[in-house]
Amino acid sequence: MKAARILEYRKPLVLEDIPIPDIQSDEVLVKVEACGMCRSDVLLVDGFFQSYADIPPPVIPGHEITGTLHKIGSLVPKVAGLEEGDHVVVSPGWGDGICRHCQVGNTHICPNVRWPGFGTYGGFAEYIPVPARYVIKVPKRLAFEQIAPLTDAGLTPYRGIKKIRDAGGLGPDRVIGVFGIGGIGVYAVQYAKLLGAGATVVAFGRNAEKLAVAKDYGADHLIAIKDKSEKGIAGELERATGQAKLDAIIDCAGATEMMQMGFGLLGIAGHYADVGFVGDRIDVPLFPRVSGEQTFHGSFWGNNADLSEVLALAAEDKIKHTITTIRFDQINEYIDRLRDGEIVGRAVVKF
Repeated sequence: MKAARILEYRKPLVLEDIPIPDIQSDEVLVKVEACGMCRSDVLLVDGFFQSYADIPPPVIPGHEITGTLHKIGSLVPKVAGLEEGDHVVVSPGWGDGICRHCQVGNTHICPNVRWPGFGTYGGFAEYIPVPARYVIKVPKRLAFEQIAPLTDAGLTPYRGIKKIRDAGGLGPDRVIGVFGIGGIGVYAVQYAKLLGAGATVVAFGRNAEKLAVAKDYGADHLIAIKDKSEKGIAGELERATGQAKLDAIIDCAGATEMMQMGFGLLGIAGHYADVGFVGDRIDVPLFPRVSGEQTFHGSFWGNNADLSEVLALAAEDKIKHTITTIRFDQINEYIDRLRDGEIVGRAVVKF
């Protein structure tokens, strides 16, 4: 099979032919039809995650995976309802099944978690072995290139906004800001409208083309932040919404300077959910966080229940996509473009 592999960090992926993997008796073999490209793939190639986990090469990146069931292991029960030829997505976060997080369904934060695309096998290859419990069937009428990004870009902000909603941070008298209108942010805008209970949605970004997509996807107001001070941005926010502070923020970038600005714009009892980590440190004053009783939510990817909800919205045609489909031999070119922030929406490798 064709595979794009990391043989050495901070070097281009090596595109080569390797053997199709075998599967264990409780696994399925997924023939990858499409795989989204994520900024996390760039961070992986660039060695970012080596500070947090030992991921020895060779590694096949790619974690936004959809495809068809090619082979089913002998111990996969019939009640799973899986048949060869089914269209499926691959859920992220393969937990050990026994820790307290797995027991309540949050397998993605299992201390012994395994991730597709962060080890031997990933979606930048034609086949991937997957534990049978971590595939979800999808309607065959949905296009592979549209559902692939839903396993991360379309899943991650969904969980983050659910955290804000469940904490009471959304409602018809609230204003939520969406930071980072990239591959994740264009979905965050849509979920802010779908889950926001009437909240006003303001998109903040540096790129005019990306902000225009946010407007098409339901943002009530747009604020360009490039080369502007926090005070100037607060003034624009007040003119647009009638208030200079945000009640909630979903941050899809996690850039250090943007987070400093965001906390400066967060109001009393505000909620800040971060799902991005373009930067790796934050430095913000503590007193306003304590005296204003603000809440910071770390939110990482999502679990099977979250993904099933996202797929249900997709099946009802409630999610829009901005997709650039690319060939396998263009992977390194688009890794570079992602690194430079040139992609509007999501690039998807189509086999």
